[in-house]
Amino acid sequence: MSTNRPNATKTAGPTGKEWLRSWDPEDQETWDKGLAWRTLWISTFTLTLCFASWFLASAIAPKLTNLGFDFSNSQLYWLTAMPGLAGGLMRLIWMILPPIMGTRKLVTFTTLLLLIPVLGWGLLIQDPSTPFWVLLSLSFLSGIGGGAFSGFMPSTSYFFPRRLQGTALGLQAGIGNFGVSLVQLLTPWIIGFSMIGFLGGSQPMAGAPGRPAREVWYQNAALVYVPFILVGALLAWTMLRSVPVKANLKQQLDIFRNQDTWWMTLIYIMTFGTFAGLSAQFGLLVKNLYGAGNPEIVQRVGATSQLLVEGYSVPDPVTFVFLGPLVGAAARVLFSPLTDRFGGAKWTLVSGLGIIASIGFTITALRPDTTSAATLDAGFDRFLWGMLAIFLFSGIGNASTFKQMPMIFERRQAGGVIGWTAAIAAFGPFFFGFGLTLMSPTAFYVIGLAFAVLCVTITWMRYARPGAPKPS
Repeated sequence: MSTNRPNATKTAGPTGKEWLRSWDPEDQETWDKGLAWRTLWISTFTLTLCFASWFLASAIAPKLTNLGFDFSNSQLYWLTAMPGLAGGLMRLIWMILPPIMGTRKLVTFTTLLLLIPVLGWGLLIQDPSTPFWVLLSLSFLSGIGGGAFSGFMPSTSYFFPRRLQGTALGLQAGIGNFGVSLVQLLTPWIIGFSMIGFLGGSQPMAGAPGRPAREVWYQNAALVYVPFILVGALLAWTMLRSVPVKANLKQQLDIFRNQDTWWMTLIYIMTFGTFAGLSAQFGLLVKNLYGAGNPEIVQRVGATSQLLVEGYSVPDPVTFVFLGPLVGAAARVLFSPLTDRFGGAKWTLVSGLGIIASIGFTITALRPDTTSAATLDAGFDRFLWGMLAIFLFSGIGNASTFKQMPMIFERRQAGGVIGWTAAIAAFGPFFFGFGLTLMSPTAFYVIGLAFAVLCVTITWMRYARPGAPKPS
């Protein structure tokens, strides 16, 4: 392959058949397009499983009390927040692994590690006497799936030219984000089957007020992913190769001397931090604002629940929880080609302005009016549409920021910045869960609104305005 181009990678370091001897995606005459796209699709398949594993707690926690677990609302928020804390911490580790391990080993071994939280949830969800600290530890281990993002995305970026990185990274991240919707959409359906019954029996799950209990196999929510995890690891080991990028730990840390690393970190917190945080907490927000977790709507009477608002149909969180992540992930996929065509900064600006407007609209629905069923229904509709709008604009921003970073930074630094910003934004579920235990949803959303205004200002001044220092 050509070696006289500035982006060509040639090294005498790593040896073995998995390592490419030289690689220059900017040289169209020698670029192996087939290998690049094969790497993208295999790593995207496994990344989808990573997101499903990471957000298992968000699909399971809203129903734990229905399954007989004696946990408070605060404890449930912590169970959904802990994967975010763990995912952020683990991304700080995974972000430095691509040049060290290479794509093949990184994707294979990370995928196999998903078996730890998946099998754990599948086994422990069957016993309502499982202590809270055990499930909290399991929530932390779910962060393995979140950590993978900061390794997979930079690793994939090595395989594509800059002109296609918006599309390639948008497809990988967007389809990977569908793992959130997958686990939340699949869970209420898959628990109704005894197909994995030999790994555990059924258990009664209490229904919404006025609805009977039903038998479920809740272990299916986790165990259904085991065969796919094994297939993904096998595909990665047998079909992937690695780009030998020379970058030791000291070299990777030079990104922190660049001010744009910090500006893009703040902006990505606004986009992906919002997407991940709301994805984790959406179900509990539905339950605690407009559902069975709101004592002004539902009263516990012994082992039963009694509606306090006549004529109101309590929404089931699992019916709606998948919609937000689905909208956000679809926006990331659909808008990625547009960022390649028009540039990322313009779409990041659109994203930020949309997030500001959507949060402002949603704030008006965070204090449910319980005077009648009609006011509750109207408030819930407003809340739902406001949340979906936030997801939509955060998804657009997730696509556009990943177009900006390869344009702002040189190739080696761009991979590190992608990993770093993804790591910090992954704390979104933790900060959202922790924040909602400390303050009201209204106060928390107001803080989010102010932060979005700050990020829009940075985007305009640094990247989007005419004559910006770093147009991208």
